[in-house]
Amino acid sequence: MAVPAGHAGEESSETGDPGAAPHGNFINYYTFNPPENRLSLIPASLLEQLRWRRESETVLMLDVGCNSGDLSIALYKHLLQEQPLETDSPRSVHLLGFDLDRDLILRAQNCNPFPQNIQFIPLDITQESSHTELTSYVEKFGCSRFHLCTCFAVTMWVHLNHGDAAFLALLSRLASLCEYLLLEVQPWKCYRSAARRLRKLGRSDFDHFKTLAIRGDMAAHAKEHLEKQCSMELTQSFGNTSWDRSLLLFKRR
Repeated sequence: MAVPAGHAGEESSETGDPGAAPHGNFINYYTFNPPENRLSLIPASLLEQLRWRRESETVLMLDVGCNSGDLSIALYKHLLQEQPLETDSPRSVHLLGFDLDRDLILRAQNCNPFPQNIQFIPLDITQESSHTELTSYVEKFGCSRFHLCTCFAVTMWVHLNHGDAAFLALLSRLASLCEYLLLEVQPWKCYRSAARRLRKLGRSDFDHFKTLAIRGDMAAHAKEHLEKQCSMELTQSFGNTSWDRSLLLFKRR
């Protein structure tokens, strides 16, 4: 296994050509899929609804495949808009964002307005070592898991590059890391589009695209695995984004 990177888009961090980032590490992604496309569906009161800002002094969030950090920062501000963002707030919220692409992480670090509360690191969630690094992070705060993990449009890239087992292993790992998981799974039509873009550029097809057994309703497949194998349950759907992708909130049972 090896590889999720940023939220899916249309330009490559390597060349700027559409479809030329086979791991999803697209540059300038948020210029054509701005954070508001997701944030408009996520209630600003989410942390209160989940009762953390009343009951816990520290809330830990994880953003998987954060790209250049625009959505991570916007989500942090969105969820804290009714609370001052000073770092000495009695209910501090800390967000850790990571991506496989070191150049994108560097951009995120350089543009981070809240370095005391938001941290960006290069990391590959599919590597075993990532689990140690992430659990070490939460243990610094005296916690056993992240309170909320967000994974926006990452699953397809792991699936296409590493196959069915890696897709399910990613879901299992995310479930093991958090109390709540906010998941956006790319539908199957996105798989076909990604493969088609590579072919138009004359590049090799994804290693596993033609042999994947898990296909069709990808959100349903993710839900089934999380509920049957990961002790999680779907608690809420926030509807579909303008790109017709559902935002699903799962809770640890």
